Amino acid sequence: MPHPARRARARERHRVINALCAAERACNTRGVQFTPIRRAAHETLLEIDRPIGAYDLIRELETKLDRKLSAPTVYRALDFLLEQKFVARIETKNAFIPCAHPDHEHTCVFFICESCGNSAEVENEKVDALFEQDAAALGFRIGKRVIEMQGMCATCQTAAGAAT
Repeated sequence: MPHPARRARARERHRVINALCAAERACNTRGVQFTPIRRAAHETLLEIDRPIGAYDLIRELETKLDRKLSAPTVYRALDFLLEQKFVARIETKNAFIPCAHPDHEHTCVFFICESCGNSAEVENEKVDALFEQDAAALGFRIGKRVIEMQGMCATCQTAAGAAT
């Protein structure tokens, strides 16, 4: 029987591969190119699975690809991933994270831990409906949909409670 840590790594790798395949299919359907640098940036963000800034991503990609990359190259890749809704930008942290629901338009609601930096994205149809209702009443067309909640995750709360 495989070791639990090995099974967890295999599940994680499977999650990354599935997301990359879905992104590739979406690009083919949309008629846009999923270039090697775009794919590598998306794969790296999926593997890290926490908010990461552009310059940290550059360093990760340079290590992974074993070559120097210019900031504009990585920013262009990030712009593409944002346009295609494969990643989201956490505005308050100026960081990027894979989108949990890239297959449809929705309001990104992020819960960001101020202690460890991890984040969780949730989708809530009731929140979307409320925003759509308010926008309609104002005659407003919604473009970008991002909400960020900052606080402390359950893991950090538990650790903080154990430390006191």
